[in-house]
Amino acid sequence: MTTPSLIEELVAALGADAVRSGDAIDARYQADWSGTAPVLPLALLRPASTEQVAAALRICHTHRVPVVPQGGMTGLAGGAVPQLDGVALSLERMNAIERVDAAAATITVQAGATLQAVQEAALAQGLLFGVDLGARGTCQIGGNLATNAGGNGVVQYGMAREQVLGLEVVLADGTVLPMLRPMLKNNTGYDLKHWFIGSEGTLGIITRAVLVLRPAPRARVSTLVALPDYASAIRLLRRLQARFPGALAAFELMWDDFFSTSLRWSQMASPLSQAYPFQVLAEVTGHVEADLAEALQNTLGEAMEDGSVLDAVVAQSQAQARALWRIREATAEFPTHLAPINFDISLPLDQIDAFAEECVQALTARWPTQRSFRFGHLGDGNLHLTTDARSLAGGISLAEAEHAVEEIVYGLLAQRGGSVSAEHGIGLHKKPYLHVSRTPAELAAMRAIKQALDPLNLLNPGKVFDLHPFATKATP
Repeated sequence: MTTPSLIEELVAALGADAVRSGDAIDARYQADWSGTAPVLPLALLRPASTEQVAAALRICHTHRVPVVPQGGMTGLAGGAVPQLDGVALSLERMNAIERVDAAAATITVQAGATLQAVQEAALAQGLLFGVDLGARGTCQIGGNLATNAGGNGVVQYGMAREQVLGLEVVLADGTVLPMLRPMLKNNTGYDLKHWFIGSEGTLGIITRAVLVLRPAPRARVSTLVALPDYASAIRLLRRLQARFPGALAAFELMWDDFFSTSLRWSQMASPLSQAYPFQVLAEVTGHVEADLAEALQNTLGEAMEDGSVLDAVVAQSQAQARALWRIREATAEFPTHLAPINFDISLPLDQIDAFAEECVQALTARWPTQRSFRFGHLGDGNLHLTTDARSLAGGISLAEAEHAVEEIVYGLLAQRGGSVSAEHGIGLHKKPYLHVSRTPAELAAMRAIKQALDPLNLLNPGKVFDLHPFATKATP
C-alpha cells in the first residue's frame, strides 16, 4: 500500500490533529538528546488514548510500517530516533495522572505524564515517587520505564523497575495487554510486565502504569564532603548507610576533574576550603530536620577524626541544598561547553576507581590533550565518564572520535566484565558493544522474545540489536 493510503487510514482512525507529516513534523521529534543525526519519519502520530495507540499499531502492522515510540526525547542512546520508512509515535498527549490512591500508596498514570508531574501529584498526598532525574520536567514515565531509568535515588529505592506494580502495553499488532493489577503479590505465571520494562519499546508500547509510592520524608538534608581517595568514599558510603539505615537518599561521587569544571562553568565559588581529589554529594532523609542535620554533622565529624573525610559542608537550608545540587547537575551543560562522548556504565564498587583511572590513562596516552570528566551514582555502582571530542588532537571528526574513544573504554570494560549501560539503555549508540555485557546465549534468548512478540520487527527496529523480519510468521 502507498504512503498516502497509510496516512489517510491513520487520520481516519486518530483524527487529523493526531497525524503530522512532512514540514509539519517539528524538529524535536526527529532526534533525541543523544546527538544522533535527525531523521524525518513518514509521519508523526500523537494518539490521545490506548485505543488510538492500538488502532495506529494495527494499521502500521497491516502496512508493514515500522513504529518508533517516543517519550520526552531526553535519552542519550538514540533509542527514540525515528526511521525514514517508519512513523514516530509520541505519547505526549497521554499525560493524565489518573488516580492517586493514598491508602494503597499507588499512582496510576498515562505513559506521557512527565516524571515531575508524577512527583508533584504524589507529594500533594504526602507521598513520594522513588525515581528522580535531572530531566524530570521533560522525561516521561513511559520512557523512564522503557529504559528502566535509574537516577539519584536508586541507592534508596532501586531502579524504575522496582517502582512498578502494573502496566498496560500495546503489542506490535495492536493487541492490548491489560496488566494494571495493583497487587504486590501476584504469582500467576510469568510476570509479563518485566519483559517491557527496559526493552526500549522493541517489544511493546507502554501506555499506562500503576506505580509504587512511599511516605514522603519530612526532612531532607544534603552535604558536600571532600575525600582524600576513592577508598574513603566507600568507607563513607558504608558509614552513612549504617548510621541512617534505609534513609541514605543519594550518594553522588565526583572526581575533581568534574567538580572543578562544574564550578567554573557556573562561576560559583567552591563551598569547600580548597581543591580535593574527590567530592561526594550525599543526602539523608528523616523526620526532624534539626535532628537529622545534627546526626549527619556528628557522623561526618567522626569520619574527619579518622582522616577519611577532609572537609564537609552541611546545607542549612533548602536554598543551600539546591546550590550544592547545581554542582552535580552540571551535566546539563555538557552539550553547551563540550562535544560530549558519554559513557554510562556499571561495575562492582571495588573496581570503579581503577577502571576510571585506566580509562583516563589510556585516553591520555592516545591524545595527550584529552579532557575527560568522571562522576557517578556510587551507591549503586554506576560510573559516568564524558570525554570532550574537541580536546582530541588530530583533526578527526566527531564520529571518528566517538568510535575511537568507545573502542578504548569498552575494551577496558570488557576485561572487567562490566555493563555498557547502567541506566540509559542500548538504543543505537551502544548496540555494537552489547556483546561486551551479554553472552551469545543471552542474546539468542532476547532475540527469541523479540521474534515471539514482534515477528515482523516493526517496533523500534534496529535498536538494542538487529533482527530481520520473520517473514514466515507474517500475517497476510
